[in-house]
Amino acid sequence: MVSGLGRRLGALCLDWLASLVITVLLFRQVAYGSTASSLATLLVFAAEVIVLTWLIGASFGQRILGLTVVRVDGSRLPLWRVALRTLLICLVIPAVVYDSDGRGLHDRAVGSVVLRV
Repeated sequence: MVSGLGRRLGALCLDWLASLVITVLLFRQVAYGSTASSLATLLVFAAEVIVLTWLIGASFGQRILGLTVVRVDGSRLPLWRVALRTLLICLVIPAVVYDSDGRGLHDRAVGSVVLRV
């Protein structure tokens, strides 16, 4: 079953919160709220989403909320598709524009779908 917008948004918030915490802990010399801190958080977020989605099929937040990311045919996404999908999420607009099936432009671009497990 394709995941609803609420769960996907919740997973995104959990991933971003985890990235903020990791950034604050790893980059203590960078002032929270600065441009450098924002960029570091975005990079941590992207790394977390790419690595975990590629390895286990879901980011930290998605795993907690019972979601998985797969190709439309149900198979695993290869690394390049995961990386492109994550880049598009980081650009924001492709992730907030979605179709009647609930798939964002980022999912349509790489042939993926987010499912409830």
